[in-house]
Amino acid sequence: MAEHKFPTEVIDLPSLGKVYSKDSPLSDGKIELKYMTAKEEDILMSENLIKKGVVIDKLLDSLIVTEGIKQKDLILGDKNAVLVAARILAYGPEYTAEVTNPNDGQRVEYNFDLTKCPFKEPVKGVDYSKNSFEFKTPIGKNKVKFKILTGADEASIDKEIKQVSKLGMNSNITTKLRHSIIEVDGDSSQETIMSFSQNILARDSIALRNYIKDVTPDIELTQEIELGGDTVSVTIPLTVEFFWPQSI
Repeated sequence: MAEHKFPTEVIDLPSLGKVYSKDSPLSDGKIELKYMTAKEEDILMSENLIKKGVVIDKLLDSLIVTEGIKQKDLILGDKNAVLVAARILAYGPEYTAEVTNPNDGQRVEYNFDLTKCPFKEPVKGVDYSKNSFEFKTPIGKNKVKFKILTGADEASIDKEIKQVSKLGMNSNITTKLRHSIIEVDGDSSQETIMSFSQNILARDSIALRNYIKDVTPDIELTQEIELGGDTVSVTIPLTVEFFWPQSI
């Protein structure tokens, strides 16, 4: 039986490849994706994968053509861009979703154009080559080194947060900080990083998290749109209909 050749597209990554090692296929800032087929629709319909919370990861792994690369290898901003690109290749750039008008709280449907989501590229003058960044906390004056998280880190974080939530506790911020931080005041031990992540002053925590966000390449999912005669800023909601649009 003849092997099917699926059409593919090479897409750009927000990171421009700067955060990956030079021997990585991603170092040129591009990744190759194939168009969705019935096989990927089966993945999206898998109740088992949905229940486990890994359906999107399995979908992206099935779509990535670049040899030796899985979604877990991508930093989260690049993974978000691949997700949007995969959706555009599958169903086109139009995406209708419900949003809340921040001026009056009313829920309305809006038709987004996903091609109008710009990249937030690496900050000029910042060295991304080692995926290690420095920040000095404004209040405690701690010298912190951190990394930009990948899909693999995200999976570990989600697993830990779910385990803690079963005990009735919330650990979203401390868990993400612990996985992001790689050194505190020259100490890279897990004990020091864990203690710092739990005891960092709130103002320092906000400042650090804001800086991490500032230097992290990503795709912008916030758009300025017209609602009720006003121009408002809304975040594009990635609902279940992102890959199952009603109009298709």
